[in-house]
Amino acid sequence: MSESLPLLLRAARGEQVERPPVWMMRQAGRYMAVYRELRDRHPSFRERSENPDLSYAISMQPYEAFQPDGVILFSDILTPLPGMGIDFDIIESRGPIIDPPIRSIEQVNALRPLDPAASLPFVGEVLGRLRESVGNTAAVLGFVGAPWTLAAYAVEGRSSRDYAVIKAMAFREPQLMHRLLGHLADSIARYVCYQIESGAQVVQLFDSWAGQLSPIDYDTFAAPYQKRVIDQVRQRHPETPLILYISGSAGVLERMAATGVDIVSLDWTVDMAEGCNRLPLHVGVQGNVDPGLLFGSPEAIRHRIVDTVRKARGRRHILNLGHGILPGTPEENARVFFETGKRVNELLGSVG
Repeated sequence: MSESLPLLLRAARGEQVERPPVWMMRQAGRYMAVYRELRDRHPSFRERSENPDLSYAISMQPYEAFQPDGVILFSDILTPLPGMGIDFDIIESRGPIIDPPIRSIEQVNALRPLDPAASLPFVGEVLGRLRESVGNTAAVLGFVGAPWTLAAYAVEGRSSRDYAVIKAMAFREPQLMHRLLGHLADSIARYVCYQIESGAQVVQLFDSWAGQLSPIDYDTFAAPYQKRVIDQVRQRHPETPLILYISGSAGVLERMAATGVDIVSLDWTVDMAEGCNRLPLHVGVQGNVDPGLLFGSPEAIRHRIVDTVRKARGRRHILNLGHGILPGTPEENARVFFETGKRVNELLGSVG
């Protein structure tokens, strides 16, 4: 019976549920003392994310501490790139580094199609272990980077403030840009399918930097490749819910919904009621508490969660932050977030 399935999975599928499920982006990470202790013993991010024992342990840390309704794979959106021939490193305090960056048609033509089972077996192992561990008490979430954002890292070679290099490529050499995006889309579609077949019950696509595009350029360089991923996954796994998140997405919400995704994850710059009004009724919403609020008082956190859930009432809604939880966030405030989410119906009743 569907009632025995995890709450988050049922909600993501559009079923009637007793309350909005709750998890948070980056819920396993630097704000947790237990994570920092493990990081000190294993300082390489790639080791932490690609060693299945470490990735599994980190994925489970917030579940063991807070019992969220979703347990998300500890990984990185860049993790599949080496399997295509794009190596990277992640340096603490500097972020990802790709050297040499992708700048020529010769480099794009030399990329390999991703074979996730061969190049990412640790991902499949971790997802399978998570499913076995949490059973139906929580949904197991996978995640991937969407083509534009992966291309932005690959072309820029690092994080960027203005994305001038990739935009120059897009506007000066659009055929090269589309060739790269197409390769990434087909590889990422295979990666999503592999995650599902390994145990992921819901998958979130992060097109984090697509919010840096104007709407007309989003329609050209981001949305078609998001849809290309989604369409290929739908052919193999039509029942698996897909979530799309973009940072700074206020200008493209309607366009996000048009990709065929099941749920649009709102950042905190959009009021939840306004976001719901802008999205078709069949599309769910996720979000969208400002992660900065978790530095505030428990009363402020509870008030904002109640306000967010009230505004999303009547919609398929997954309670989350509008971006990842910030380093330095007090763990007790993370606990308040999760506990309030689970008590939200009681709190809504008490305030009328």
